[in-house]
Amino acid sequence: MFDVKKIYEARERIKDIVVDTPFSYAPNLSAISGCEVYLKKENLQVTGAFKIRGAYNKIATLSDEQKACGVIAASAGNHAQGVALSASKFDIKAIIVMPESTPLTKINGVRKYGAEVILFGSNYDEAYAYAMEHGRKNSLTFIHPFEDEEVIAGQGTLALDILDKCQDLDAVIIPAGGGGLISGMACAIKSINPKIEVIAVSAKGAPALKNSFELKTAIDTLSVRTIADGIAVRDTSPITLGYMLESVDRFISVDDEEIASAILFLLESQKLVVEGAGAAGVAALLHGKLEYLRGKKVAIVLSGGNMDVTLLSVIIEKGLLKSGRKMKLTVTLVDKPGSLMRFTQILQELNANIVHIAYDRTSISLDYGDANVTVHVETKGEEHQNAIYKVLKEENYIRD
Repeated sequence: MFDVKKIYEARERIKDIVVDTPFSYAPNLSAISGCEVYLKKENLQVTGAFKIRGAYNKIATLSDEQKACGVIAASAGNHAQGVALSASKFDIKAIIVMPESTPLTKINGVRKYGAEVILFGSNYDEAYAYAMEHGRKNSLTFIHPFEDEEVIAGQGTLALDILDKCQDLDAVIIPAGGGGLISGMACAIKSINPKIEVIAVSAKGAPALKNSFELKTAIDTLSVRTIADGIAVRDTSPITLGYMLESVDRFISVDDEEIASAILFLLESQKLVVEGAGAAGVAALLHGKLEYLRGKKVAIVLSGGNMDVTLLSVIIEKGLLKSGRKMKLTVTLVDKPGSLMRFTQILQELNANIVHIAYDRTSISLDYGDANVTVHVETKGEEHQNAIYKVLKEENYIRD
């Protein structure tokens, strides 16, 4: 069992650095899920994620000699910023090794805290291997994102913050990738109120930890693929798995479609920008993965909000299409003056707002004298879209 005393000690160390983020009732999600739902908004934390808790606690416990030499970490996201900011608070050197494909916004997010960034490798595992070797050669202390007791203790302080505000919860839903966050939180929760159910949620595209939990032995996967990069961990840590097997009650997974819909739901209904990993718990409730919790009092950890803007725009666009607020139409017109005007006039009469249009007269699939027109239009739901299809069929723009 993880030593809960370490979590209370960590809380004292980080109290002047970490923000006590809001813990708020979520009426819309409660109505949909049938639960009394509260959201712990760590997406509003310093650096935009919970990772600052563990990183700062770890660096705070280093010896003076270790601090003098500096620290190193491998990360493409939240852990990188947590280590960089923590190191700056102690005025010590920090090197962050990031994969070469890391977006510029994340690189700049680390550099703004004064850390040196080294771009190496095509993925996290290659960056990790380089960071370990570089750290050994230069006497730098490696700050692991989850396989470290001081890091786990720091992450566990999040549970103390939640239970300070509400101890009569029935369940707490926590995203799980490497297992550091849920290991620390589960230990704290069970030490305070063993009746609270601790539920882990992972991405289906990163199944190693869930498979390991079910088989009760650490197994790895060859690759991961998910939009929830914060929990996209390929290999399982025997250390965090051991703690989870002691304190976690249930483990479920959600796919990328479900995660994307949760991101969009939080953006629209809660006015919150939450990254894929942070939205995993909400995805589980939205998509009926935890029906047995209906009528129960539930907390969900929104673990981070550092969302890549490009990915967010894709999620929004797909969400609009799926919800009937946008539609894409391709029709074939006779390539002569007035054909396009008549088509757009029909859309205008149907109150369909054109936001994008493309005109193609050179496709080899077309007969001579024809043109394909593709339009993206804003609509008011499925009923509106059906009305548009009906009229376009009547006008022979669309054929069965």
